[in-house]
Amino acid sequence: MENSYRFFENKECKYYPCHKGLEELNCLFCYCPLYHMQNCPGTYRMIEKEGKMIKTCIDCTFVHKPENYDKVNAIIKVNNTK
Repeated sequence: MENSYRFFENKECKYYPCHKGLEELNCLFCYCPLYHMQNCPGTYRMIEKEGKMIKTCIDCTFVHKPENYDKVNAIIKVNNTK
């Protein structure tokens, strides 16, 4: 896929690939805009770290799949209008 406003793959990033198993990794949402959501559509886990429960998204690829661009934007839009 070609880099555009909907897709950006940064193969020069020192963390690339941050998620395994994707042929095309959309880096546009490098920092997940859905991270703060308790019921985000991704596959997250809660882990204990230093006595606190934190969300880890290391196995989540939802926002990095090019076909989910419109879904991510729709979720952001709905949550920003509440």
